[in-house]
Amino acid sequence: MTAADRTTAAAHPLVRPGALGRPRRDPTGGEDGRAWAELVESTPEFPDVHIRRAVPIPVSDGTVLRAVVISPADGDGRPASYRFPVVLNVTPYNSLLLDLIDRLLEAPVLGRTLRTVSASVDFSGTPLEGVTEITRVIAGGAADLLTINRHLVRSGYVQVIVDARGTGQSAGVWDTLGPREQLDTLDVLRWVRAQPWCDGHVGMAGISYSAINSLQAAGSPDGPDAVFAVEGSEDIVREIFATGGAPSVFIPLWLATVNALKWAPTPHLGTGIPRWLVDRLRSPATNIGNLVRGFLTGSDPRIYDDPSFDTIDPTIETIDVPTFLYGCWHDIFGGAAPDMYNRLTLERGRKQLLVGDGYHGNPGIGFGEPGFPPRLDVLERAWFDRWLRGIDNGIDRYGPVTLRQQGGGWEAHGRFPAPHAVPRRLYLTADTSGTAGHARADGSLTAEPPFRSASLRVAPGWRATISRDTTQVLAGVPAVLGGGFTYDNRFAERDALTFTTPPCRAAVVLSGPANLHVTTVAFAREAFWAVMVCDVDPDGRSTVLTNGALLATRRAIDDGKSVRTESGDYLVAHHPLTRESLLPVVPGEVTVLDIELLSTEAVLHPGHRLRIDLFAADAPRYVPILPDRLRTRWRAQDVVVDPANPSFVTLPVLGEPGW
Repeated sequence: MTAADRTTAAAHPLVRPGALGRPRRDPTGGEDGRAWAELVESTPEFPDVHIRRAVPIPVSDGTVLRAVVISPADGDGRPASYRFPVVLNVTPYNSLLLDLIDRLLEAPVLGRTLRTVSASVDFSGTPLEGVTEITRVIAGGAADLLTINRHLVRSGYVQVIVDARGTGQSAGVWDTLGPREQLDTLDVLRWVRAQPWCDGHVGMAGISYSAINSLQAAGSPDGPDAVFAVEGSEDIVREIFATGGAPSVFIPLWLATVNALKWAPTPHLGTGIPRWLVDRLRSPATNIGNLVRGFLTGSDPRIYDDPSFDTIDPTIETIDVPTFLYGCWHDIFGGAAPDMYNRLTLERGRKQLLVGDGYHGNPGIGFGEPGFPPRLDVLERAWFDRWLRGIDNGIDRYGPVTLRQQGGGWEAHGRFPAPHAVPRRLYLTADTSGTAGHARADGSLTAEPPFRSASLRVAPGWRATISRDTTQVLAGVPAVLGGGFTYDNRFAERDALTFTTPPCRAAVVLSGPANLHVTTVAFAREAFWAVMVCDVDPDGRSTVLTNGALLATRRAIDDGKSVRTESGDYLVAHHPLTRESLLPVVPGEVTVLDIELLSTEAVLHPGHRLRIDLFAADAPRYVPILPDRLRTRWRAQDVVVDPANPSFVTLPVLGEPGW
């Protein structure tokens, strides 16, 4: 599209092409992927960008939001006078901070150094290999999605970054993804479409909070025309707010961060400063007081799956615009991206799923390297070129399911989970596997039920703090420490009951969600169980693949929202997690639990084993509220191995491992 093409006064209709071609099934994108990357690496059409800060956007209740508007510009920095498609990002993280990050990355010496180091430094195979988990994120293109994407703008897009109400430079009280904020987003979309520099087509893109906001808006008839969502959420209470009924340390740390950033100086507001200050004083630390009271007393209804969460979670089934989803197996939102992909009713190609083996804080790690998918900024450009400009560039034939198999490489499929994966039972037995002498108990995981009864006891401990669960909940930051925080769970397993299979005779793939059905006995009125599913290599190293947790009082199951196998076993056990659904725990009596394990895809190679770890504590990933923790009385709890009522894990398996 040339500059002259943009002079049209009216926006052309949104492109809705006919039948899509056959997917490429190449994780790199093949020739198309190389073309997308070359386009981003080439000299863009416009030589510069023009940035306007603190642009006022009035919304329907009179509150004034503030935005940074970045437009294509000529060599003198003057904004181009054409109409362009727009990419919108609504953020709570203060657009001034994102602007600062952009300045650092664009600084003549520092910026080039940061990008070079990110792309070239690799400590893999050394004691510092965990550092690489974080440093490579810039090279993977995520920074361009988080901040100003100058190349995208210089290629003929306008980028608009809006501070959510009550955050950054915007007035009002932060609504934390709530109904008022969702109305704000639709108001902003209407405002953008009415601007003389907009050609009528608006996409939304963002990471984490901004991805959720984008997905919320996409479910509305007045929403964006396309979405590129990185690490979004579909069920925030189960994913991170109160997984299995237990909160995590992430939420208070995140709330504290956003509340601190909203107080950052706002030099561009001018006469808007008094209103900004009054609104900040109205709610100086939004939600933190309620969170503390809820944790200490259980009085906050959001400790449970309160109806307020229904107003936050995106309505995925109503989304009818092209949607690209990126997630990672150890994201704070766990298996959200695959689940959202399956809920989307769009034709394959108009919906895309890309899942990496990383954390919330390092999306796109390794992207752009040989054998990897294109960088995230490359994929974003290709996605919006296709769906906002109507350029047939092949992005709708990518994937549509592209994922990194844990323990393996990148794969491209037509669907997820793998359609030929068969749910299988593996039973927990007290027979020694001979592989986990370091654990509280070294049990076995077998295809046959146990022949003898036993009770295996575990007490709350602290060692799970040094585990991949901690790295997951802290967005990947502890990965820099390596060891137990990344790929070796043996230290944490000293506080766990372990159950391990014999070695695989052939490679086997695990694909999809799983469920642990376990018979337990507590010696107090509450018990907490955390589960880690691990790949054990021939040298004994135990790597966490997926996880789950449940407080025993939250064990009630909603069968209408659960998924069972043909034999009747739960594959997904949906726990209501409401106050009304609480069930009593009788000390000394048997309590049967079904613990949901997050979706994943992993390869177990010949000689590797599958292991289930069971813990009575796993902080800071899971931090039960004080009343629940007091009810446990910090007492030990048992897994009961009973031939008449066996405990087992049900998981989808592709291949014949020989066990």
